[in-house]
Amino acid sequence: MKLSDLDCITKNVNLSDYLKLYKYVKDNMINSNWLGDFTREEIEDLLKKNGKIWLYYNNDIIVCSMFMLPSSNKSLNEHNVYHNEDIVASLGPIMVSPDYIGNKLQIQMMQELEEYCKKNNYKYIFTKVSNDNKYSLSNMLEFGFKIMDEYINERGKNSTLIKEVD
Repeated sequence: MKLSDLDCITKNVNLSDYLKLYKYVKDNMINSNWLGDFTREEIEDLLKKNGKIWLYYNNDIIVCSMFMLPSSNKSLNEHNVYHNEDIVASLGPIMVSPDYIGNKLQIQMMQELEEYCKKNNYKYIFTKVSNDNKYSLSNMLEFGFKIMDEYINERGKNSTLIKEVD
């Protein structure tokens, strides 16, 4: 399946649909802590601060999504990333419905994000992933992310990754 075959909504995203996908993905993960938690209010606040959601549909079926979060120097520095927040896009939750896993949609969404970053003068993409989430970590590394740091929190051992926008 190609991402380009799906309908993509990036403006006036239906947050109810996004949260429905979020819950469905989280409920079907090996470890639901890998995804973290966002409330509707937190998402709305992040969108007001330059966040962006891509929500993909196959007709009326929600297939996958990614969320670019606004970067902050404080958060970047806490993860040993010493680039200015103005040139770093943060990849937040990137999700594929369990019904569509295996179609390389996560990598295709990362390609879409990189194109967006090029057009909007971002030089780096920053993200965090649980080391136990082998599928996502493998996809990130395959896509060219480099591990910058590892840390432990309530969700276990995690990696901080960064990719230079090509």
